[in-house]
Amino acid sequence: MIRHKRISLSMLASAIIAAWAPAGWAADPFVVRDIRVEGLQRVEPGTVFGYLPVKVGETFTDDKGADAIRALYNTGFFKDVQIRAEDGVLVVQVEERPAISQLEFVGIKEFDKDTLRRSLRAVGVAEARYYDRALIDKAEQELKRQYVARGYYAADVQTTITPVDRNRVSVVFNVDEGPIAKIRQINIVGNKAFKESTLRDEMQLSTPNWLSWYTKNDLYSKQKLTADLEALRSFYLNRGYLEFAIESTQVSITPDKKDIYLTLNIKEGDQYKVSDIRLAGELLGKQEEMEKLLTLKPGDIFSSEKLTQSTKAITDLLGTYGYAFTTINPQPQIDREKREVALTLMVDPGRRIYVRRVNVVGNSKTRDEVVRREMRQMESSWFDSEKLQQSQARINRTGYFTDTNITTEDVPGAPDQVDVNVNVTEKPTGQISLGLGFSSTDKLVLQAGLRQDNVFGSGTSLGLDVNTAKSFRTIALTQYDPYFTVDGISRTTDVYYRTSRPLYYTGDQDYRIVSTGGGFKFGVPFSENDTVFFGIGYERTELTVSNNTPIQYQNWVRENGDVTNNFPFTIGWARDRRDSALVPTKGSYTQANLEIGLPGIGDTQYYRATLQQQYYYPLSKAFTLAFNGEVAYGHGYGGKDYPVFKYFYAGGIGSVRGYQTSTLGPKDQNGNPIGGASKMIGNIEFIFPLPGSGVDRTLRLFTFFDFGNVYQEGEAPRFSDLKYSTGLGMSWLSPIGPLKISMGFPLKREEGDRTQRFQFQIGTAF
Repeated sequence: MIRHKRISLSMLASAIIAAWAPAGWAADPFVVRDIRVEGLQRVEPGTVFGYLPVKVGETFTDDKGADAIRALYNTGFFKDVQIRAEDGVLVVQVEERPAISQLEFVGIKEFDKDTLRRSLRAVGVAEARYYDRALIDKAEQELKRQYVARGYYAADVQTTITPVDRNRVSVVFNVDEGPIAKIRQINIVGNKAFKESTLRDEMQLSTPNWLSWYTKNDLYSKQKLTADLEALRSFYLNRGYLEFAIESTQVSITPDKKDIYLTLNIKEGDQYKVSDIRLAGELLGKQEEMEKLLTLKPGDIFSSEKLTQSTKAITDLLGTYGYAFTTINPQPQIDREKREVALTLMVDPGRRIYVRRVNVVGNSKTRDEVVRREMRQMESSWFDSEKLQQSQARINRTGYFTDTNITTEDVPGAPDQVDVNVNVTEKPTGQISLGLGFSSTDKLVLQAGLRQDNVFGSGTSLGLDVNTAKSFRTIALTQYDPYFTVDGISRTTDVYYRTSRPLYYTGDQDYRIVSTGGGFKFGVPFSENDTVFFGIGYERTELTVSNNTPIQYQNWVRENGDVTNNFPFTIGWARDRRDSALVPTKGSYTQANLEIGLPGIGDTQYYRATLQQQYYYPLSKAFTLAFNGEVAYGHGYGGKDYPVFKYFYAGGIGSVRGYQTSTLGPKDQNGNPIGGASKMIGNIEFIFPLPGSGVDRTLRLFTFFDFGNVYQEGEAPRFSDLKYSTGLGMSWLSPIGPLKISMGFPLKREEGDRTQRFQFQIGTAF
């Protein structure tokens, strides 16, 4: 066994060759009668012949001998090469390098070994490759580099080389990871206008805190420091400090390589106001439109962010008129005595561009038409940057692709034309899921699903869902076609079997509702954000009651029977202007629905209307204020009662937190909640990131204020009856869906209220 320590030597092939030439060959040139290769074990003779600069029948010289040795050494296959002549026969004597038979790691905890094997392969070290000490040295450096990137500055790597049979070696990397180095102190020198703590809050790097285990921001990396320096620069430039500069940075580590100290030396300079801002250049008669887009005004503190917003808005405006290559060059004139800056925005719109063709590439399974029907930029029309952005967003929303990249390409010989290339990266759209969930109301929940989107590349979807919650069990089959017609009208077809039972009844008070049905729903898009939908379905509902179940349910069965057939007609409208459906930070969402039990063809006659409105206001990059409001009302008509199985419920996550799920509103003769024919819900949330996590939107904290209640049929909603609660919580975009946890405190608790402070649910929206 040979244990190598780190050395800085390498094989000096050129020196060997130079030494060989005068000493190893001193004969006169001769004609090669034959060539014989000796010492080969794994390398094929043809490989050697291919690198020799001389063939049988040619004249061999000293120069060709030197070239032959150099060429064979450079292959990396051999550690020794000798050439000699025997009666006109050129003999090439080689000694092959040993091959790596096994590559192992000892002491590795921080990394996955397969990941390390892939990284070492990139530097030339892998099983079945030839052993080269120089490459092993590179591999050691690569391992150390990866450890340093994760904060292990004391990591030590020693390599053990063990010869085995058939001229092979076993390579073992022995790693002593050592302690992880953490940032102990960050010093900012030169700040006067802002506190050091304020500036450190702008940085991603930080000293250890209670959340460091999650953010890893107490681990130094050069990339993070570069980003933090840019963040500080943006912070000052957005507050008028035009001449801000970072003069130097020092990164020091303690001798034991456990602690890192950062020192940033900055120069703030003076704060500047905008004395004037004007447009110049080719304004194309749109100066008034452009000036309205300027968010930076005379008298304002200079802000680099507002200047960027203004130039981008003007660029986007001209892009909608076909000017695809607009450039805007801000020219500042600084008056240091007055501490003012005058800005001139030089506008160069470039040439106006037509789109000749739209090319779709990367869609090996998905049909072209599935991508093209989402395009808002048409062929043979003016280039429109806004329509391109809409097209990219619509393609991404299909969910069929992991990435969509839209680029433009000049048309040769046509300076006023471009081709638009839509490059998509397809992803697997089939999904089989089987999971367990747990809610504070339904306890253990089994959820299973089989879903195939983009069936045969057509853009349609098929899904099968199963839910085994105690209070609500369902099995449903759904088919969705987003382009049932070429105009973009969608169609959803579903069939289902659902059973629901009360959450708080036991024994002979229990009752059960079983619904079986299906239907069609069509969605008609009226704009990029607005959709009107309508549909009709069939539903058979069976209600099983006993003598001790709520009077309302007994009365319904007595008057309408235990089985009803219903043909509900639905119509609605939705407008979605949120920046994200899962973790929105700005925008709004509106949805209105009306469900009507059609007369003459069904056993029930009723209408059921719901309205939901959401607003999201970004207070900063990290903080969001969110509002949600819901109202619902149901009533029978034509002498018919409102169906009890269409009642509304409130309480718990998704409505008024701090109260048990579905417990607000009317009670039966036993004091148990039964729902009602109308409800009112309101929620206000202040959403902010976990301390130390930056602007990470997958894990956020929030405080909330909720109010709402449910009212029985014929009862007018009164604000004095509303229930209120407040509290705090956490939302996490987990791998199995959105998870929301809350701790709620009722503010208007009365006798009979059922409260529950801690609540959680998977899949809750607001």
